[in-house]
Amino acid sequence: MADEETPVGSSSQESPDVVMDSGKGQLSDLWKKEDYWAIWLGFLILIVGMVIFFPRAPEGAKETIAKQNEIIKAETERAPFKTVAWHKATDAKKKLKASDSPIGKSIKKWTTKPHSWKSNFMQTFVMSKEAADAKNEKGKEKYEKAKEAEAAAFADAQSAEAAAAEAGFQDAALNETAKDSIEQWRSSKRKASSAKKKVSAKPYNQIPYLIGLMIFLMIFFGIGKQVMTGDGGKFMVGFVFVFAVAVLAYIFAAQATMKQYGIGYAAWAILFGLIISNTVGTPKWVMPAVQVEYYIKTGLVLLGAEILFGKILSIGVPGIFVAWVVTPIVLISTFIFGQKVLKMPSKTLNITISADMSVCGVSAAIATAAACRAKKEELTLAVGLSLVFTSIMMIVMPAFIKAVGMPHVLGGAWMGGTIDATGAVAAAGAFLSEKALYVAATVKMIQNVLIGVIAFGVAVYWCAKVECAPGQKVSSMEIWYRFPKFVIGFIVASIIFSLMAESFGSGMAYTVIDHGVLRGFSRIFRGWFFCLAFASIGLATNFRELGHYFKGGKPLILYICGQSFNLALTLLMAYIMFYKVFPHITAGI
Repeated sequence: MADEETPVGSSSQESPDVVMDSGKGQLSDLWKKEDYWAIWLGFLILIVGMVIFFPRAPEGAKETIAKQNEIIKAETERAPFKTVAWHKATDAKKKLKASDSPIGKSIKKWTTKPHSWKSNFMQTFVMSKEAADAKNEKGKEKYEKAKEAEAAAFADAQSAEAAAAEAGFQDAALNETAKDSIEQWRSSKRKASSAKKKVSAKPYNQIPYLIGLMIFLMIFFGIGKQVMTGDGGKFMVGFVFVFAVAVLAYIFAAQATMKQYGIGYAAWAILFGLIISNTVGTPKWVMPAVQVEYYIKTGLVLLGAEILFGKILSIGVPGIFVAWVVTPIVLISTFIFGQKVLKMPSKTLNITISADMSVCGVSAAIATAAACRAKKEELTLAVGLSLVFTSIMMIVMPAFIKAVGMPHVLGGAWMGGTIDATGAVAAAGAFLSEKALYVAATVKMIQNVLIGVIAFGVAVYWCAKVECAPGQKVSSMEIWYRFPKFVIGFIVASIIFSLMAESFGSGMAYTVIDHGVLRGFSRIFRGWFFCLAFASIGLATNFRELGHYFKGGKPLILYICGQSFNLALTLLMAYIMFYKVFPHITAGI
C-alpha cells in the first residue's frame, strides 16, 4: 500500500499538546500523486465513453421505450404479478443498446478478454472457420432442444396466465401457478439464450487486438508514471510482463471447467504472480510496472460510475437495511473480536480483513488498507482470503438456497450482502433465477456505496485513536492527508452518473449509460485494470514476508468467524426487512 511511514503519534514530542500533521498538501499533488492520477485517468475514460455512446442510441429508441413503457404500465395495473406481456415489453427495451452500434462492436473487439475454451488452448486466441463451424454444429442439437423447451414453457406460461385472468386475478392459487409458470419460462429462455451463444461462433484472431490493447494501456498508465516519477520508460518496458501475466490469468479463467467452479481471473492473476515471485523471482526490470494501487484505484473510480442511485432505490428500504446496517455492525464486531479475543498482533491486518470480508471484498480492502496504511503483505493476505472464500460461497450458497427451498428474494439479498465480489454475486444470483440475480446485484451495489464511508471512518479512527499518543491532538488536516483521495473520484462519479441517469429516464439510461458508457466501455477497462492489479499483487509478494502473519492461523480464524457472523446476521436482517417489515415491496419485485 502507501509507503511505510512512522505512525502518527509514535515519535516523541516536546509538548503533549502539539497538533500533529503528517505533511502538507501542495498544488503539485494534483499531478504528482497516484490518487489524483487515478481520478484523472478514470474520468478521462468516462468522458470518452460519453462522447462515443451518448449520440449513438439505436434509431427510434425513445419511441420504442415509450411504447413498451405504456405496455408495462398497463400490465402492472391489470395483474398482481409480472405478466408475459410485461416481460416481453421489458425484453424489447433491453434489446436497445448503444454498445451494439458499429463503433461499440469495434471497441469490444479491441478490448475483449481471451475467449472461452475447453480442451484446445489455442482457441482462446485463434479460431478458424472450420473450427467455428464444427463448434456450431456440435451445439446445434442442444440449442434446438433448448428452443423447444422454451417454446413449451412459454405456452404453459400463457395458459396459466390466461386461467388467472379468467378468474379476474382473484384466485390466489391460480395467480401463484401463473407466477411459477412464467418464472419457468424465463429460466428456459435464459438457457436457450446461453445455448444460442454456442452455435454463434465466428472465426477470430485475438492476438493483434491484445497487442494493440497492451500498447494503449502501456501509454495510458505510462504518461502518469512519467509525470509522477520520471520513470515512464521503465514502466512501459516492465508493463509488457505484467500484461502478459494478466492475459495468462484471463486464459485460465476462461477455461470451461474453471468457469463452472467460479475460479476467476483474480485468483489466477495472484497465483501466477506468486509463483513467479517465489520461484525465479520477479525481474527487477518488471518492478516499475508492478503498481497495485495505480491500477486498482483507477478501476475503483470507474466502479463509482456503475453505482446508480436509481437502482439502489429500486429495492428501497429493505435492501438499504441489509447493506447499510448489517455491514458496519459486522465490520466493527469482527475488528473487536480480532483485537480482544484473537489478539491479532497487527491492527492494520485486522481492519483490512474485517473490511474485505464485511463490505465488498477487494475494493473495500484496497480503500481500507490505504486509509490505515497497511503493508502490502497484509493487503495480499486479506485479498487472498477473500478470493478463496468467494469462490466457495458463490457455488455453495445458491446450491444451499435451492436445496432448502428458500425464497429467491431472500436468497438473493443474503448472497448480495455476504459474497464479497460483485461479479461472483451476479453469477450466484443467475444460478437461481432472474429475480434472485436482480436482488443480489442491487443489494451488492448498495453495499458498494460504503467503500468511501468505511475509508473515511477508518482514516478518522486511525488518526484519532490508533496512532495518536496520549495527550496529543490530531488536526482535521491529518485526516484529510490520510484519507484515500481516489475515493473522492469514486463518489463524484457515482453522483454524476446517477444524476445523468435520472435526467435520461430509466429506459434511455439503460440504453446509452448502462449498456453504452458503462458495459460497453468503462467496465471493460475496469476488468483489465483489476486484473493488472491482482497480477501486481502476486508479483510483489513473497511467501517469506507473509509467513509470520499466519502464526496460529489467526487471519483465517478471523475471516471464518467474521463471515459466519455476517451470514447469520444478513440472513436474519433480510428475512425481517423483506418478509416482515416491508412485504409489499417484496411482493412487487
